[in-house]
Amino acid sequence: MKKFSLRDRVSPEIPTSSMADIAFLLITFFMVTSVFTANSGIEYGFSKKEASSNIKPQESVYIHIRGNGEINLDFTPVSSMEQLASYVKGKMEATQGRKPVIIRSDPDAAYGLTVEVLDVLKQIDVKNISIPTQTDLELWKDYFRD
Repeated sequence: MKKFSLRDRVSPEIPTSSMADIAFLLITFFMVTSVFTANSGIEYGFSKKEASSNIKPQESVYIHIRGNGEINLDFTPVSSMEQLASYVKGKMEATQGRKPVIIRSDPDAAYGLTVEVLDVLKQIDVKNISIPTQTDLELWKDYFRD
């Protein structure tokens, strides 16, 4: 029988020289294979034929959602969503649904109120909705006097 000496013993240390390499490879693997999601807001289908700056503000229904929760419809305050719906529905019936609706929401307006207005417009089947950009607002500054 063979005798073991101290030199033949396995050292009690765990070799950690390649641990950093393994950790790096695992981090890289999980970064590459993970799925990244981006939160997106409401998706809009913009018309290919006509840009929003081609819409004349005078020929449209103008809805302004203010920061204090007030909704103005063609520069007059409305008290309820039903009033907004009946006004817009009447305008759409008079023009066979071709009249565009411009929604201007102040930066400090509640997001939920804007979504609620969009829901009302969807319920009455409004197809032509425009949400102006800052450039559009500058072009139309004489019309948007409120």
